[in-house]
Amino acid sequence: MHLHILGICGTFMGGLALIARAAGHRVTGCDMGVYPPMSTQLEEQGIELIEGFGPEQLALKPDLFVIGNVVSRGNPLMEAILDAGLPYTSGPQWLGEFILQGQHVLAVGGTHGKTTTSSMLAWILHCAGKKPNFLIGGVAPGLEVSARFEAAHTLFVIEADEYDTAFFDKRSKFVHYRPRTAILNNLEYDHADIFPDLAAIETQFHHLLRTVPRTGLVITPHQDEALARVIGRGCWAEHTAINVAEGWHTQTCDAVSFDVLNGSQTLGTVAWSLTGAHNQHNALAAIVAAQHVGVVPATSIAALCTFSGVKRRMELRGTVRNITVYDDFAHHPTAIATTLAGLRAQIGKQRILAVLEPRSNTMKLGTMAARLPLALAEADLVFCYGQREGKQALGWDPAEVLASLGSRMQAHHEIDTLVHAIQRAAQPGDHIVIMSNGGFAGVHGRLLEALAASPA
Repeated sequence: MHLHILGICGTFMGGLALIARAAGHRVTGCDMGVYPPMSTQLEEQGIELIEGFGPEQLALKPDLFVIGNVVSRGNPLMEAILDAGLPYTSGPQWLGEFILQGQHVLAVGGTHGKTTTSSMLAWILHCAGKKPNFLIGGVAPGLEVSARFEAAHTLFVIEADEYDTAFFDKRSKFVHYRPRTAILNNLEYDHADIFPDLAAIETQFHHLLRTVPRTGLVITPHQDEALARVIGRGCWAEHTAINVAEGWHTQTCDAVSFDVLNGSQTLGTVAWSLTGAHNQHNALAAIVAAQHVGVVPATSIAALCTFSGVKRRMELRGTVRNITVYDDFAHHPTAIATTLAGLRAQIGKQRILAVLEPRSNTMKLGTMAARLPLALAEADLVFCYGQREGKQALGWDPAEVLASLGSRMQAHHEIDTLVHAIQRAAQPGDHIVIMSNGGFAGVHGRLLEALAASPA
C-alpha cells in the first residue's frame, strides 16, 4: 500500500511513517518546514518528503492519504482530496486498524509524564528481552529512536495522547489504540484550545476505559480526584492503584534513589540520575505495567537503574564555567513546579535560574497564567520570554502576571536580549533550566556560547 502522510514531520506522524515503512508500505509525505532531525530520520528510511501542501500532490496517486491533526479545512491539498472524493483517514485510526490489531498494546496516558513513562516501560521491556514495538513522543538515549515496529513482536508501547485525532474526528487520539494495559498517570485541565473544562477531558478518558478488555489492567495513582471520577464512571478491567501504603509504593532513599515496595515487602532499589517524586511515580507505574506482561519487578528495577532519561526532559545540554544548562519540556504549571522541586532536592541551596517560554496553546491563551508564580517558587531568578506578534504571541503580559515574583523576575520579548540578561545574571554554581515545548529559537546553544564567551 502507498500512503501519503500530510503533516509528516510532527513527532507522532513522523513516528507513524517509520512504523508504516517498517510494516512494508511505501510511504511519502509532506509538511511545512521540512527540516532536520525528523526530515533526516525519514529520508534515511527511504521516505520521500515534499515541502508544502500543494494540490499537485494528488498526482502521486497513493492508495490512502493519512491526515495529521496539523491539517485543517482550507489546507489546499486537503481541499483537493475532498473535492476528488479520494480515500483518507487519520493517523491514529490508521495505526489502530493496520498496526495495533493483534498487538498487546501498553498505553500511557495522563496530563504529565507520558513520554517519560512510555520510555521507561519500553526500556524495561527491551532490557527484559521482550523486543517491544513502540511509538513515543520523545527519544530515550538507549532506545535511539522514537518509533520501532517488527510484526513478529507483539508488545506495543504507545504514548496515549488525549489531544484530538484530526479536524474530522474530534475524539482523543487514544480511543483508537484499544490497550490491554493502560497507565493513567494523572489528570488535570489542559488543552484549553479544544477542551472547555476538565469534565470534557474526563469524558475522553472514560471512553478510553471502555476499550480496555476484562483481561486487561488499568493503573492509576491512589490520590487523583479526576481519575477517581473517571474510574467511578466504569472500569471493566482489573484496576490497580499505586502510591498506596498497603500496595505498590516507593520510599525515597536520597535525591537520586528510592526503594520499590509492595505492601511491607521491599522489592529493590532504583538508583539513577533522575530526580523528583514524579519520576518515582512514573517508574512505579512502568514496573507494574511490565509485570502485567511477564516482567518480574527485580528485572524492571535493574533496567531502570540504567535508564538515563529522555531528551528534553531535564536533559543536560552543557556545563560552562561551572554553570549547568538543562532543557526541559515543561509546558504546564504542574510540570514546571515538579521539575523545579526535583532539581531543588538534588542541588540544595545552589541557585536555580528558570527560563520559561509559555508556548503551548493553553499557556499562550493565559488559561494557566495565574498559577505560574507559585509554580516558579523554587527558582531564584525567573526569565519569561514571550513574543508580542505572530503565531506564538502571548495573550497576556508576563510582567503583570508574574509581578508577585518581584525583582526575581524579568520579562523579555527578544531572544538576543534574553540571552544577554541570563548571561549577565549567571554565576558559577548556578543551574539554568530552559522550559519550552518548542525549539525556543535555539536559545540553549546561544546561551552556552554566550556563557563560554563571558570573562571568568
